[in-house]
Amino acid sequence: MSGPLSGVRVIDLTGVVSGPLATMFLADQGAEVLKIEPLGGDITRRSRQAIDKAGEFSAMFISCNRGKRSLAIDVKTPTGLEILKKLVGQADVLVQNFRPGTMERLGLGYETLRKTQPRLIFVSISGVGDSGPYVKKRVYDPIIQALSGFADIQSEPTTKRPQMIRTIVADKTTAIFAAQAVSAALYAREKTGKGQHIQLAMLDTMISYLWPEGMMQYTVVGGEAAAQDPNARPDLVFKTSDGYITCGTISDSEWKGFVKASDDPALAEDPRFATPQARSQNATARILRMGEIIAQCSTAEWLARLDACDVPCAPILRRSEVIHNEQIVARELIAEFDQPGVGKVRQPKPAARFDVTRPRAPSPAPRIGEHTAEILAELGYGRAEIEAMADDKVVRLGADDVAKARKAAS
Repeated sequence: MSGPLSGVRVIDLTGVVSGPLATMFLADQGAEVLKIEPLGGDITRRSRQAIDKAGEFSAMFISCNRGKRSLAIDVKTPTGLEILKKLVGQADVLVQNFRPGTMERLGLGYETLRKTQPRLIFVSISGVGDSGPYVKKRVYDPIIQALSGFADIQSEPTTKRPQMIRTIVADKTTAIFAAQAVSAALYAREKTGKGQHIQLAMLDTMISYLWPEGMMQYTVVGGEAAAQDPNARPDLVFKTSDGYITCGTISDSEWKGFVKASDDPALAEDPRFATPQARSQNATARILRMGEIIAQCSTAEWLARLDACDVPCAPILRRSEVIHNEQIVARELIAEFDQPGVGKVRQPKPAARFDVTRPRAPSPAPRIGEHTAEILAELGYGRAEIEAMADDKVVRLGADDVAKARKAAS
């Protein structure tokens, strides 16, 4: 195991995306992550189209759980709960996203664990937090987009109809915040010797994430009515004669560069666009005029012109084009490896690059209970005990372990 978090053991009691993605980031950086699954596996194994014959993998599951070990146990049984408690006793970090009260009912609430494990970092991820009138709501990403202002900021310009972002932005952003918070808590533990409880709600995360530019209109108390809505303007998607590009003209030099690239002297003389403040006040007119000009030439011609004038610009890639883009290929951002039962898969390499404690390359996601026997053996259970637990449906063994057991019995 390599990476800056090498030697850190994480118990992953999470499902769906926000928790599993957070612990996957920790695994990417070298932590040993034990994914505790119910006997039927994480819901995301089967909530999307299966990509293997056994029905154990969806593309989403692989992309949120690579590099982990899987232990499938029924924690509602006394033996299953005993196994979980032993594993927690050896952990540095525990991450859970059960409904409030679940961990307490299992006897694994933070206040209980801190008495015997003062160094444990206990992470609770929720939708809207553990208080307030919405605390009992069942929450998924669109609920958070609706509550946080994200759907409003995406409103259709003419009708003002709110629109959802077509990716699970709240889940994935919460995962990043959670992984960063764990790293901060591990650093604090090195200085104080103490663990702590980290509580992270998707709603809290997205309010924080949206604020810097998305809530500028509401930053100054009492100035809301007079403030200009920073999002009351068209987006920066420009149609060329054969595709789409984006470009930005925030500074004076960038605007002058666009004027030069456009070869339209009238732009330089237009008082609406003469200063940064004027361009901001007349943003809609400016962007619409840019669109009219850009529509006259091809994508390749515009990118060449804008680059020559040092104006930020890029082609707007279709998702099918992303993996073949020259910048992404040059940076080797996408790794390919064999996922057992599926075949060759693509995954992004970890975004943070460490020059000393280099993370390992992306590796396969586990099958349901793939490491059950291995982990139980590490806890001191014998082979006969493990097979008895499997027969009693306390644990689920990986497919390879089942095959070995049947062979031994024949």
